[in-house]
Amino acid sequence: MTMPTPLGDAPIEPGHDCPLCPRLVSFREAQRAEHPDWHNAPVPSFGDPEAWLAIVGLAPGLWGANRTGRPFTGDFAGGLLYATLARFGLAEGEFAGRPDDGLALKGAIVLNAVRCVPPENKPTPEEIKTCRRFLEPELEALPNLKVVVALGQIAHQSAIKALGGKLPKYRFDHGAEHRLPSGMRLVDSYHCSRYNQNTGRLTPEMFEAVFARAVALRELGDA
Repeated sequence: MTMPTPLGDAPIEPGHDCPLCPRLVSFREAQRAEHPDWHNAPVPSFGDPEAWLAIVGLAPGLWGANRTGRPFTGDFAGGLLYATLARFGLAEGEFAGRPDDGLALKGAIVLNAVRCVPPENKPTPEEIKTCRRFLEPELEALPNLKVVVALGQIAHQSAIKALGGKLPKYRFDHGAEHRLPSGMRLVDSYHCSRYNQNTGRLTPEMFEAVFARAVALRELGDA
């Protein structure tokens, strides 16, 4: 889903050929030459524009969202994320790892801290900072947003800054909760990457507990 509303002169989503990060542009051009049928462009957010829950990830995976054009689609991490959202009534339809599989989110939206695929899945601090110009207004444009779930430390840091918080006051840890100056609640989770799942650092039960808490915060009116 592309959020269409601009704030001032800045678009909420980067353009198809966003030029802001030279290293990412170079990597994108190399992937376009090697895989001309892939998305190979900044990946727009996906979900419900009336969402109360925003999930902030790190960046598109090379063989996942960079290939398919939809966050967490086409690689291992999406299986756990979208199954968990479905368990809590936040996803409808069948997730088949394709952007045309008919999956829809209800009450939730998925965004990335960095919109372009970085080499070795490691964006630089400057690239993270530069891409925050898109994360900030997109979060602001969600009229019903109550809770943010951050997947991993980089997503945590970028979301905190985008929502007006200051580091290192808000420290990352799996299951940690933070109340930001605006009253927004943020809940941390380890990223649902293949590595974290295969090593047991993140189990389905641990991941579900984060979203159960997010739902509870909303239902308790504490967010």
